[in-house]
Amino acid sequence: MSDSAAGAASAEGAGVGGEKKSTKASPSKGNIFARIALFVRQVVAELKKVVTPTRSELWNYTLVVIVFVLVCMAFVLALDYVINKGVFWVFG
Repeated sequence: MSDSAAGAASAEGAGVGGEKKSTKASPSKGNIFARIALFVRQVVAELKKVVTPTRSELWNYTLVVIVFVLVCMAFVLALDYVINKGVFWVFG
């Protein structure tokens, strides 16, 4: 597919300024059941995009989180120690 054909295909359904033309009514209009059905369809569509990490990716992510939490704990511990020493120095 050429660049101009790809551009035309991607612009299909787009209005002026790249806005999409919609043949449906606004989701804020209509009855409550139509809005709930639209919400559920959108949730299902988003959940289909979710990719489950592999075992090695999950292990790496877990290690990164644990290391980050340990670094934050060390920072808070050092800050607490410095503030504690400062308070005892000022108030004796």
